[in-house]
Amino acid sequence: GKHSLAFAVPVMSDSHQSVSPRLEKLLKRRQRFMGKAYRLFYEQPLHVVSGEGVWLYDSDGNKYLDVYNNVPHVGHCHPQVVEAICKQAQTLNTHTRYLHGLVLEYAERLTSKLPDKLDKAMFACSGTEANELALRLARASTGARGMIVTDHAYHGTSWAIAQITTCYKTSEKRGDNIVTVPTPDGFRGLYADDTLAADKYAEHLHSAIETLAQRGHRPAAFIVDTIFSNEGLPTVPAGYLKKAVDIVRKAGGLFVADEVQPGFGRLGTHFWGFDSHGVTPDIATMGKPMGNGYPISALVTSADVIESFQRNSHYFNTFGGTPVACAAALAVLDIIEKQDLQARALETGNYLKDGLKELAENNHIIGDIRGTGMFLGIDLVRDQDTREPATQETKKAVNLLRHQGVLIGSTGQFDNVLKIRPPMVFSKDHADLLLQKLVIVLQSLSDEARSKPGHPLP
Repeated sequence: GKHSLAFAVPVMSDSHQSVSPRLEKLLKRRQRFMGKAYRLFYEQPLHVVSGEGVWLYDSDGNKYLDVYNNVPHVGHCHPQVVEAICKQAQTLNTHTRYLHGLVLEYAERLTSKLPDKLDKAMFACSGTEANELALRLARASTGARGMIVTDHAYHGTSWAIAQITTCYKTSEKRGDNIVTVPTPDGFRGLYADDTLAADKYAEHLHSAIETLAQRGHRPAAFIVDTIFSNEGLPTVPAGYLKKAVDIVRKAGGLFVADEVQPGFGRLGTHFWGFDSHGVTPDIATMGKPMGNGYPISALVTSADVIESFQRNSHYFNTFGGTPVACAAALAVLDIIEKQDLQARALETGNYLKDGLKELAENNHIIGDIRGTGMFLGIDLVRDQDTREPATQETKKAVNLLRHQGVLIGSTGQFDNVLKIRPPMVFSKDHADLLLQKLVIVLQSLSDEARSKPGHPLP
């Protein structure tokens, strides 16, 4: 149906307009005991104290619609997950060097969700750990060290994974065994609007492999987040990933699908991001949403890849795949299946996307709407024709929405894409509320833009 976008929703109380003495005290304590390397969201930090479903609550009792956090995949503090964690924690929690039926049950359930050849699971605690293990396996399987990543990727925080995380600056010097290829962006990339974009972007894999060869390396792996989350959720030219993977495999490398953000039904159309590209990876990694907030991640691969690794190595992770972690993860799978959250993500996502398109008709700051299911991006522009990124306006939108009671993030090479990635229990009513708040915020941005001489927005 049509979306009710014509009416305004009152702005939240003025208590949000300044940092209270209590929050100022917390900020000073945080800096004192945690240092400056950590970052906070929003110009005026948020002190959240509880959560339920798609809602977060702050210390002043204000309620926020959470359209950012994908870790609570089935909703903040889902009672079934909480109960599963508590029940198992009361019985036993130990490592995987003992036999445990629950751990095996989860490994079986998880691998059943992937293509037949991907039938071996290895557990860790975070996406970073899963990706680092994937690189170890790829090196063991290929005997090579070269890594190929996109030019604005995020894969984690360890020393090795910081090397292949290209969206942030790092103090570690990137090794000569790592090369980048352009993000396959159909809207603003090198070959935007080019009918041969898939082939042209894929051709950069040949160049990457040649560069590695000149440096004395062969490719071990090509790793991508299969929805290209940090690259801004670009609309990837059809057929690109398959072409790129074929080139890498012919050169002896493996394809690692980083499913930490797109996995577990979030895209609606498919349970895993790689399925949306029609490509089966050699290794799939996953993390964030697996335990709904309880730390668990995994790598799923084939017997051949495991065999190459175990000839010279063994694997152990003290907290990876404990009974409590697997109890949480099993509950998440149960909820996804029983509540049919993948289908719900597609239905709600399409509904929201239609509303965003309607909103874009009267808001020329919206340059592009992309993504699928419960993972959408709104590309904000300063000029519809040139597609100049509206980076500062996006930052303002994120902060204005926070004061409107909506928590959202931004992403992309120019940080001009509003990232919509809520818990999977997000409903059409929640979508309507988000749209209503976007009406207010985008109108505010447009009014401000029109007040500036020579600004291109009409």
